Amino acid sequence: MSKCNLCPNFCGVNRENSMGACGVDNKISIAKYGLHYYEEPIVSGTQGSGTVFFTGCSLKCAFCQNYDLSRANRGKVITPLELSDIFKILEDKGAHNINLVTPTHFVKEIVKAFEIYRPSIPVLYNTHSYETVETLKIIDPYVDIYLPDLKFCSPFISERYTKKSNYFDVATKAIEFMMQSKKTVIKSGLIKSGVIVRHLILPTCQNDSLKVLDWFSSCAKNGAYLSIMAQFTPLVKQEKLHELNRKITKKEYQKVANYAESLNLENVFLQELSSASEEYIPEWDY
Repeated sequence: MSKCNLCPNFCGVNRENSMGACGVDNKISIAKYGLHYYEEPIVSGTQGSGTVFFTGCSLKCAFCQNYDLSRANRGKVITPLELSDIFKILEDKGAHNINLVTPTHFVKEIVKAFEIYRPSIPVLYNTHSYETVETLKIIDPYVDIYLPDLKFCSPFISERYTKKSNYFDVATKAIEFMMQSKKTVIKSGLIKSGVIVRHLILPTCQNDSLKVLDWFSSCAKNGAYLSIMAQFTPLVKQEKLHELNRKITKKEYQKVANYAESLNLENVFLQELSSASEEYIPEWDY
């Protein structure tokens, strides 16, 4: 961590005493943990997904639904031992899995927690996909399920919303690694192993969404799922990105939904348009 290159920002910062491009140092920081019931049905099941929300982010989308976390405005510092205790607490509460949300920049510390205690339930790696394959290889032996976003295809759109025009190239390489690594296994209506690729429909970006669906249709392997999300909710007032100050329209939603149906994909979740509500965004504990 004295020259951090865990993410594709390759900032090279000494995170033992400074903040990296992710906005945090090398000490694990979380904003919340608990049972989460609003993931895909095969993830949340009836008892919930044991979710840990980490502070900081290496992508920092302008429209982030967890803005306080990605900008490191919230969070409580914990040790790997304390994180391993959280795994046990979530297991004892009946969680179907351990769900690590935006964990990239803490991968090495999370591995230390797994070396202290390995959960008996599946571990889920929930990421924006701005990942290096090298970092994924560090955490892969401890992961059963990957839940990656595929946010954009267009370099123009990814530059506009994240300042990273290379997002699609980086993210698709990461997702290809994930799909190669994990074969989908469903038991009793719950995912035990595999990959669920998420895509969030954004205002004015439905044509880009169709290109994302094309990529998935041609590259999906090992029974990977696609999850099309309609929950975009404007939480941060945009002074320059005015199109992000509204929810998606029914017409935008329907265009993407109809195209997904035309591709005859086998494993697809389609979120209802009514999901665009602050009701589904957690309140942070720290």
